[in-house]
Amino acid sequence: MQPASMTAIEITKAGGPEVLKPTTRPVPQPAAGQVLIKVAYGGVNRHDCGQRNRGFGPKGATDIPGLEVAGEVAAVGAGVTRWKAGDKVCALVNGGGYAQYCIALDEVTFPVPKGFDLKMAAALPEALMTAWLNVFMLGRLKAGEWLLVHGGSSGVGSTAIQLARLIGANVIATAGNAAKRDFCLKIGAHAAINYREQDFVAEVEKITAGHGADVILDMAGAAYAKRNLQALAMDGRVMHLSSGDSKEYSVPLGAIMSKRAMVSGSQLRVSALPVKIEIVRQLNDRVWPHLGTKVTPIIDSVLPLAKACDAHARMETSEHIGKILLEVTH
Repeated sequence: MQPASMTAIEITKAGGPEVLKPTTRPVPQPAAGQVLIKVAYGGVNRHDCGQRNRGFGPKGATDIPGLEVAGEVAAVGAGVTRWKAGDKVCALVNGGGYAQYCIALDEVTFPVPKGFDLKMAAALPEALMTAWLNVFMLGRLKAGEWLLVHGGSSGVGSTAIQLARLIGANVIATAGNAAKRDFCLKIGAHAAINYREQDFVAEVEKITAGHGADVILDMAGAAYAKRNLQALAMDGRVMHLSSGDSKEYSVPLGAIMSKRAMVSGSQLRVSALPVKIEIVRQLNDRVWPHLGTKVTPIIDSVLPLAKACDAHARMETSEHIGKILLEVTH
């Protein structure tokens, strides 16, 4: 029998990592189409830090951060037939992941892949779904094309590199130091650029023999707006995951027109449910069979739930390589 209350981490006000505090909340109950997960591990994402800095999230969001979890099904709501109590699952959630129990939608809950433990599974949902949506569904990357991944050592970046190699695309990654550069090469990038020491535009031109990048996955926001277009191939696509520190995107319109470029981006959290369901369907069909062999999540560190503030502090140093996780005890 599940308890009536649980430990969770709440955002007490807008601010730095220190505003994350343990709290006691009622254990949520699953409504129709929902699954209650007894959380073993939760993923830490940049979006969580942004929500904490602002002190609020999208309309209707909980003050408990956390967008992905792995654990056991504790209960299911009406109409849920795919899952039963005790099933090991991982899920994308709309907040609430920094807690002992969390609600997920049936349609965006995955089975733990064969050979994976719950720790590895917790590193999957957000990075996989974000990379797949932007690089393949929106960016339309194809075999033989060139993908440029900014921040290749991040959770999403390292996942995008492996997914691109899975379909036969060529990958160039940027990274901020030699260790991260070497890491990107180790997991499958054809080339890696230390952006602090090299001009990525010139390097992309050299590596691709003047062709340019067909798809660019950008986490730096508007800071790279003009340079991304310079590095882009004809008919290329630039996909943004973050606005970064610069909120305004400004480039000469002619730069877009001359390359017939598509400049877009997305936020997974606010994407419509049918979009998320389609991402899940494609991942189950095309990626799940390769998890643990051709695609493996990279875990940087695991901290206790009570140390969520330390996890956020590490995230914001950008020193991490791969995913930062929170371990939840009961």
